[in-house]
Amino acid sequence: MRALLLAGGFGTRLRPLTDTMPKCLVPINGRALLGIWLERLHQAEIGPVLINTHYLSGQVEAFIETSPYQDNVRLVHELELQGTAGTLIRNLDYFKGDDAILIHADNYCLADLSVFIRAHRTRPKDCAMTMMTFHTTHPESCGIVELDGRGVVTAFYEKVENPPGNIANGGVYILSSELLMQLGANFQNAREFTTDVIPHFIGKIYSYHTSEKFLDIGTPERYAAANEQ
Repeated sequence: MRALLLAGGFGTRLRPLTDTMPKCLVPINGRALLGIWLERLHQAEIGPVLINTHYLSGQVEAFIETSPYQDNVRLVHELELQGTAGTLIRNLDYFKGDDAILIHADNYCLADLSVFIRAHRTRPKDCAMTMMTFHTTHPESCGIVELDGRGVVTAFYEKVENPPGNIANGGVYILSSELLMQLGANFQNAREFTTDVIPHFIGKIYSYHTSEKFLDIGTPERYAAANEQ
């Protein structure tokens, strides 16, 4: 299974750390976040991996050049950020008509990706994708989901005040080949995955819940929490 790691963002909430370093390369206990993702993908036998670049892209290129996984990585540079859905749709040919894993690389995630894949392969037949979820202590800053008894997403609330729960969208998805075909045919103008794609598939999204460490490291407080041993 091929993967797309979204890694081109500015990381503005982490300034001044990200004034001189792209968010995907910030260190977690001494290791670059992007390197952790590549290692975990390799362990789950996921690849090759496509990574989009934009902000301070030269640093990402230099990092990959010295990575033990460089032969399994392709970089695509965006002169202008295309958005999380836009990048996916512009690179659909990369997935060769197979299922794909889409990852927001600014999350620190210790979930077992092999188990995630197995959950996707046993998803309800009417589900077009599988979303990784986790419990959050900051539901107002996350996309919050409601689930039915099968674990299928029945409602989605993207960063609203007083959301009805704390089961959060992790920004890690496995997308079926059928879904990718629909995106190519009907979503050419989509820009953001959470706002332009997910609402159209409510009732067709299976969830895989991880109890392992999962943090959006986008704020100084949560970045500090990710670095706690």
